[in-house]
Amino acid sequence: MSSKPRIAVILGSTRDSRFGDAPTEWIFNRAKARDDWDVELVDLKAFNLPLFNEVASNAWAPSEDSAAREWQATIARFDGFIFVTPEYNRSITGALKNALDQAYVEWNRKAFGIVSYGSVGGTRAAEHLRSIGIELQMVSTRSAVHIGGSDFFSVHPLGGDPKPIESLEASIGGSADSMLEELDWWTRATLAARG
Repeated sequence: MSSKPRIAVILGSTRDSRFGDAPTEWIFNRAKARDDWDVELVDLKAFNLPLFNEVASNAWAPSEDSAAREWQATIARFDGFIFVTPEYNRSITGALKNALDQAYVEWNRKAFGIVSYGSVGGTRAAEHLRSIGIELQMVSTRSAVHIGGSDFFSVHPLGGDPKPIESLEASIGGSADSMLEELDWWTRATLAARG
């Protein structure tokens, strides 16, 4: 077991034209700047997961698909997670939901934080993700980063001439700091409890 908590920053969009790279890189660098965590970027696009087609969750039966087993082994390495997700039709992406469904025991009793984005800050996606996390026996931070409204359109190509995401520091930096501190506390608490 590593002496430092292992945190995965999971990029939850797989579209070729995704905006998610910008907020993912921003929160990844912020998390990596901590000297008390080992942080790794996990891009769903790199995993070629099929749609969930197992006989049951791996809580009840081992997964047969090798890509699902590889994904489960990846998730099992981490003690906590930061999910970066857009809001699609009031929810998370289908790719992220599928990735969550492809594992169960590997998510259990671990903490997560959220960076969400969209016209209303991805708030509905974040709330849906929290509900899914409860079913997976996870612990969500109270604080999250929501990039929405004029902030979102100032950094997204749809707004015309996008600024770098770092230009939003005054708007979202404090939320990021709070989320990371809460994630640290809950990750260490669940790590200790798991023994």
